[in-house]
Amino acid sequence: MKLKFLNSLLLILVIFCAGCRSKSKDPDKKTPTRGGPQPPLRVDAMIVSPQAITQSIETPGTLLASETTEIHPEVSGRLIYLNVKEGAFVNKGGVIAKLYDADLQAQLHKLQAQLNIANQTSNRLAQLLKIQGISRQDYDMAVLNANNIKADIDIVRTNIGRTIVRAPFSGKLGLKEISVGAYVTPQTLIAVIRKTTDLKLDFTVPEKYTDQVKKGGVVDFTVEGSGTKHTAKIMATESGITENTRSLNVRATVVGDLKDLIPGSFAKVILSFAPDYTALMVPTQSIVPQARGKSIVLYKEGVAKFTDVTTGVRDSVNVQIVSGIKAGDTIITTGLMSLKPNAKVLLKNIVKPTPSVNDFKH
Repeated sequence: MKLKFLNSLLLILVIFCAGCRSKSKDPDKKTPTRGGPQPPLRVDAMIVSPQAITQSIETPGTLLASETTEIHPEVSGRLIYLNVKEGAFVNKGGVIAKLYDADLQAQLHKLQAQLNIANQTSNRLAQLLKIQGISRQDYDMAVLNANNIKADIDIVRTNIGRTIVRAPFSGKLGLKEISVGAYVTPQTLIAVIRKTTDLKLDFTVPEKYTDQVKKGGVVDFTVEGSGTKHTAKIMATESGITENTRSLNVRATVVGDLKDLIPGSFAKVILSFAPDYTALMVPTQSIVPQARGKSIVLYKEGVAKFTDVTTGVRDSVNVQIVSGIKAGDTIITTGLMSLKPNAKVLLKNIVKPTPSVNDFKH
């Protein structure tokens, strides 16, 4: 009896297991797989609109004296007088140095005495010519002799003048290089004079900004050790771009007579360009790096569209898009790493653009 009961129980268990296997193999029952369609990704987006930005660049510059020259004697000789007060201001034409000229002075006195006698001789011959006491040729020779002596006197006076060294313009003297009693030549440096008023400012501008630099434009600058901002007016630019640096050399005139500025000082020049009221600014995180450029993901009819863009200036918040999108486009700003081209998306929020910093500096 027990054996019959156990056989019946075993049969029931076999039928139950077979039924479970048949249920698992039922073709009408489908289980979800990992490779199936994914639900649309919910993302934030922003509508692109123009913003006004002001761009500026910082570039190094150098202050220059409006006039600078080395002072050298015109002739060789012994220095007998030196009027170089180091760091002092001298007026144009002021005597800076004097060379020995006693020999030239003696030669001048000799010629002046000869000229007096030649003039007396020509006057007597003029009287004799009136009464035909001499020939016209004798009188002409006497006049020629007097004129030759006058010319020699002019030459000696010129040589005497060349022994005096004068300031070529009003300016500030530097350090003297020689002392009284030294024998000097035209190659000897006496001192350097600089015109410290109407200073000039030389700086360079990168090639991409050359069309923004115009004659008469105004730039700001500061010098090392001082936070005071000064102004300069562009007076001229170089005729071509420097090939090595791909930049344009610019020269400006410092506005005002500023006593605290020293020629040769390093200057930090700030060029501010005209505002751009049509700049398309997008959040920095909306840019997707690519192997050969950068992309932005556009939202079009529920689909993510990747498009290549060219960027411009940037700050810590936004970056300018130069080409690739237009005003009114909707760009996706979140979930970019999970998006694939033409993937379906749902807009969760339309965020407002973050205002850019007004002044973009480079």
